[in-house]
Amino acid sequence: MTEVAIMIEGQNGLNWPRWQRIAKAVEDLGFVGLFRSDHFTNPNPPDMDSLELWVSLTWLASHTKRIEFGPIVSPVSFRQPTMTARMAAALADLSEGRLILGVGAGWQEREHTNYSWDLLPTRQRLDRFEEALQVITALLHNEHPTDFSGTYYKLHDAIVLPHPTHPLPILIGGNGPERTLPLAARFADEWNGVGITAARAAELNKRLDELLTANHREKSALKRSLMTRVVFGRDDADLARVLSSEQQTADELKASGLIVGTPAAIVDQIGKMAEAGMYRVMLQWLDLDDLDGLEAMAKSILPQVSK
Repeated sequence: MTEVAIMIEGQNGLNWPRWQRIAKAVEDLGFVGLFRSDHFTNPNPPDMDSLELWVSLTWLASHTKRIEFGPIVSPVSFRQPTMTARMAAALADLSEGRLILGVGAGWQEREHTNYSWDLLPTRQRLDRFEEALQVITALLHNEHPTDFSGTYYKLHDAIVLPHPTHPLPILIGGNGPERTLPLAARFADEWNGVGITAARAAELNKRLDELLTANHREKSALKRSLMTRVVFGRDDADLARVLSSEQQTADELKASGLIVGTPAAIVDQIGKMAEAGMYRVMLQWLDLDDLDGLEAMAKSILPQVSK
């Protein structure tokens, strides 16, 4: 059995009416979760509606009852980690443990330039991310005042109150074998692979197992999930219509890590991801107004993958 969630790009025109419709649909249709990106805008114009992430998640926590949710991912480059920990702790309890805290180093140059945030060169950016993970985990896991002295962050008798009484798993997304995977093996409760094939997922999971052993953690301590775009067609004719707007063939898209096809093909690809060790697949749904397509996909694939 494989869990299937939906992921949307919040900077692609997300506003309150769309968010409310999508949240209701995801809950009603039987998906296990709804996740969204955390960006001011896209790498290239035009700029579109981009509903603020943590405000939108607070509404979601209060207006849904079942689905898990969270950022994929919230960058520490413009989300100061002590505030992220405070917001996440509050939201974990408000939602009775349904929040998954996805955090990342940040990557998109345009939004950092446009909104006056310091992205930093890659090495320093990842050093800052490592410190931010130390800060976040210390605040969320420690019920007593905490001190921390790093290059980018310093804590003095810092504590999050009320301390979260519900589980608050930390998710780290990304495929980088040199820094991202080692950080996931040290700090995360869930690693999220991004846009990779089942074969590559199996390779990275093997590397994670080695890293977990080196960190004296059980292999089962780290959940493994995938986030990738889905290209769905109700039947062959519908799939051909959808693919007509793509720059690549279905086989080329699948080779690049996308999940593509009619219901049977998508079920088969999700099954291969499960065999590669992924307990959950987050399907990136780009058309925020295509709720009919989302419903058709849910009704045709969820009964088969949840058997």
